Amino acid sequence: MNFLFVCSKNKWRSRTAETIFSDLAQHEVQSAGTSDGARIKLNEKHLAWADLVFVMETKHQKIIQQKFKNTDYNEKIIVLDIPDDYQYMDETLIAILEAEMATYIN
Repeated sequence: MNFLFVCSKNKWRSRTAETIFSDLAQHEVQSAGTSDGARIKLNEKHLAWADLVFVMETKHQKIIQQKFKNTDYNEKIIVLDIPDDYQYMDETLIAILEAEMATYIN
């Protein structure tokens, strides 16, 4: 299964998720950001590739819905509700991501 993690700039939250889940044998993992200044900017290819899209906040879901009109994407978006309070590989962020993703990984 292909997992895509999305935040705003793809520097801290989604990049951390990609890093910590990249070794999962049964899943492929990528990350991207919604803002123009994102490290890797979200595009339609990312969304088409993903089986599930994990967005950090509701605003990311809304951006995807507004920018990419394909309604099929809406069905595979999961909002994790992780605020932009953490830096890359923050221990608390890792613990939150692992807890949120446990259902999807196991």
